Amino acid sequence: MLTVHHLGVSQSERIVWLCEELGIPYELKRYDRVPPGRGMGPPEYKALHPIGTAPIITDGDVVLPESGAIMEYIIGKYGHGRLAVGPEAPNFADYLFWFHFANASMLPSQSGAPRDAADESPRAQFMRARAERPWTLIEERLGKVPYFAGEEFTAADIIMVFGLTTMRAFAPRDLSGFPNILAYLKRIGERPAYRRAMQKGDPQMEPMLS
Repeated sequence: MLTVHHLGVSQSERIVWLCEELGIPYELKRYDRVPPGRGMGPPEYKALHPIGTAPIITDGDVVLPESGAIMEYIIGKYGHGRLAVGPEAPNFADYLFWFHFANASMLPSQSGAPRDAADESPRAQFMRARAERPWTLIEERLGKVPYFAGEEFTAADIIMVFGLTTMRAFAPRDLSGFPNILAYLKRIGERPAYRRAMQKGDPQMEPMLS
């Protein structure tokens, strides 16, 4: 049985959402952070894999961390390619870019942004500019197409949404200046699978869609 080990308020919400979108059977095991809120995973979560970070799945003898790897594994093994874009499609490159942009560029740029607004050192200015670029790029993209890979919802959306929503619990961001992103998040919030996933994974948290 495919088991999703979900650490509360973490990137593992993506995997719960993916399973709900695909409509595949899975077992969900929830773990609370220690201390509650923004703490780390409990010892039993860290014991699952040496990397100790969320998400992690188990599937028989397979123990697999890393969002992108997990999503490709589930889509390939259980989803029969659904929600992915194949190399024959004209938007294949768009799909690949946004699928990998989420963790390779978006999240690192936000987690490294300086918190001290008074810090005007060259490094702080560089890191602020680095943190702003993804938002500008995303706003432009979503002004052209309804979803990251183009006209249809794909796994690129599932992996990207965390950085636009729950990540803001750790790196606050006012979205009032991003109308295209807000319209996109409204569309996401209307998806039944997204609502189910967030209710199952983090019932105590209101999804950060605005």
